Amino acid sequence: MTDFPDPPRVARTMKRVLIPALLLLGTPVAAQVALPRVADIVNDTLRGVTDTVRAAPELPSAVVALAQARLDRITTLVREHRTELARDDHGDPARAGTVLVSDPDDTLVAAATQAGFTLAERGALEGLDIGYARFDVPRGKSMVEGLRAMRRLAKGRDVSADQVHFESGAVAVAATSGGTAAQGSVSGAIGMIDGGVAMVDGPVVQRGFALGAPSSDDHGTAIASLLIGGGGVRGAATGARLYAADVYGKDAAGGNALAIAKALAWLASEHVPVTVISLVGPANPLLARVVQAVQGRGMIVVAAVGNDGPAAPPSYPASYPGVIAVTGVDGRGRALIEAGRALHLDYAAPGADMLAANAQGRGVAVRGTSFAAPLVAARLARFAADGKAAALKAADGEARKAKPASRYGRGILCEGCRTAAK
Repeated sequence: MTDFPDPPRVARTMKRVLIPALLLLGTPVAAQVALPRVADIVNDTLRGVTDTVRAAPELPSAVVALAQARLDRITTLVREHRTELARDDHGDPARAGTVLVSDPDDTLVAAATQAGFTLAERGALEGLDIGYARFDVPRGKSMVEGLRAMRRLAKGRDVSADQVHFESGAVAVAATSGGTAAQGSVSGAIGMIDGGVAMVDGPVVQRGFALGAPSSDDHGTAIASLLIGGGGVRGAATGARLYAADVYGKDAAGGNALAIAKALAWLASEHVPVTVISLVGPANPLLARVVQAVQGRGMIVVAAVGNDGPAAPPSYPASYPGVIAVTGVDGRGRALIEAGRALHLDYAAPGADMLAANAQGRGVAVRGTSFAAPLVAARLARFAADGKAAALKAADGEARKAKPASRYGRGILCEGCRTAAK
């Protein structure tokens, strides 16, 4: 039986829903499916996409199962966390009772207060000259009603819910290493935004952006081990100083857009050249601005496409312009059937038939696009000192070309980086 990561916000309430759904997909996919973004859960358009996929005989039934399992588990998640989570006006799960506004001024704050909103937080993102405010919606109003009311007050400013993002990979039971391939070393720094990190081999600077953070979990530690090593797994960026931002901690609404935005701003202030985000969620205007801003300062942002299959809506942050979108392949170089999609695809890398470390420091089997993204980030970090264009040119030269590009991007990177499980 698969042992899913256990961050307080999700795992205890979701195992009961996920395991039966995963069993529909067969053993390989049952090893991992993310808790992904949902867009328009109750929207007829999305259900129409699912119906179209179901009607296409050339697509495997596992794709249909992924699409339906995604809807079912998100519905259950929101229902069982009513006080912490609610759906926004697009059906995406978000921090309950909260709206975000970009670049608020005193006049807006006063008008919002007069209208019954409560200012929960106001500030500027570290070093980026991007202001934000987080408001609690008026008593008795739903989030959707609050969003509509704030948009009337905001007069063109970006207004959104604080949508949550989910880890796009899972960690299985302990396994035995089948040997570690030789991998490259990286000088300098590399960043990650995920859960907390424990039991890894290299130097880690860790900072929390959620209640109770930093607090180590399996997923965050697995990503860190693939970067700098741990649990018998040799990292693909050994020698790098890891900057780890925990956006989950013990927060039931962890992984929200504001936390990720703050984490990116911190990493940019530390001049981290490459950051990997193995999380998926919906588009958010504040986070989109921050991603653009840190890229403008030279940061290469790498993100996983998620694990909801080709019928899922595009995932973010992988779909933001300029972000390096990564999918996964198995031990035979085949694209993972559960791999999600983004508005563009850059590279593939090993994401299955491999080990990473869990929070107890043991090498365990992992599967998902989550685990491909840090391998691509590690390769780009080797050349990041010369700028993004040079790093991508070098990566393109290393990548093994595979077709179709819609499933492998510009090629498969870091195939020798997999630590195989016996």
